[in-house]
Amino acid sequence: MDSQVISEQTIEEKETTKTAVIAKDLLAGTAGGTAQLLVGHPFDTIKVKLQNQPWVAPGQTPQYTGAIDAVRKTVARQGLGGLYKGMGAPLAFVAVFNAVLFASNGQMKRIVHGEGNNSPMTIPEFALCGAGAGVAVSFVACPTELVKCRLQAQSADSSILYKGPIDCARQVWNNRGFLGLFKGLGATLGREVPANAIYFSVYEYTKGALVPQGGSKEDLGSGSLLLAGGMAGLMFWGTVYPVDVVKTRIQTDSDSQPKFRGMLDATRKIVRQEGIRGLYKGLLPCLARAFPANAVTFLTYEAVARFLEKQLGLR
Repeated sequence: MDSQVISEQTIEEKETTKTAVIAKDLLAGTAGGTAQLLVGHPFDTIKVKLQNQPWVAPGQTPQYTGAIDAVRKTVARQGLGGLYKGMGAPLAFVAVFNAVLFASNGQMKRIVHGEGNNSPMTIPEFALCGAGAGVAVSFVACPTELVKCRLQAQSADSSILYKGPIDCARQVWNNRGFLGLFKGLGATLGREVPANAIYFSVYEYTKGALVPQGGSKEDLGSGSLLLAGGMAGLMFWGTVYPVDVVKTRIQTDSDSQPKFRGMLDATRKIVRQEGIRGLYKGLLPCLARAFPANAVTFLTYEAVARFLEKQLGLR
């Protein structure tokens, strides 16, 4: 009888610990994502404007000649608030987005590496866990980014189609139903799965390379965590950027008279009309955003996670 009671208590303690670990990942991921959004959104707005500007024939003046020109024109027409266009959509969903990403990654670690396995995880294991998290987060990212990109693509001197994120989502729902919010899901998966495999594995690899002799990753300070997070962000965007351009074009495409029939069709048409360079529009502001935004993301995540681990008795 006593052994049965002990066994039941042990199971209950394990379930409580598992719940606490998930809660830690959810809260720390939310904090990291909020920090990322506040630092990176203006860069993201410029990236989307450059990605989505109309193509012009050689010799003609494009809407924006580059990132600096896009910033200048956006601020002149819409004020500094123009750089934060579309922030309502990701801000509203940032808790869900980053909670899913980091909690899924944490859950994948327990599945891939094994519950209670105290040996260090390998880089391929980190990559597999990141890929799994990428699948899960794509279903949150797709509708969120569809709304964000459509709001960001609007300019003050063009006809305003959407009054805000809720109005945008409502119009998409009315025109195409619930599935309309998942326009570009294939391209989102094509970005998130490989990119998050790279993201988390590069982060852990960089942290490992920065560990002092005889130390551990737990000993790393803020500077090292910022560097590791920044490098992870650069690798994320540097490897999948063309897929992100295609995703943006698909998501901002007309619902009633679409130009693109899917990811491959969009890629083919962009390259045929604009060349390979068309797949790299907005790359510079994206990379300029990638390092600081992701450095802050991981630093905030680690700080909140470590604090919660102490508070919840997970150490």
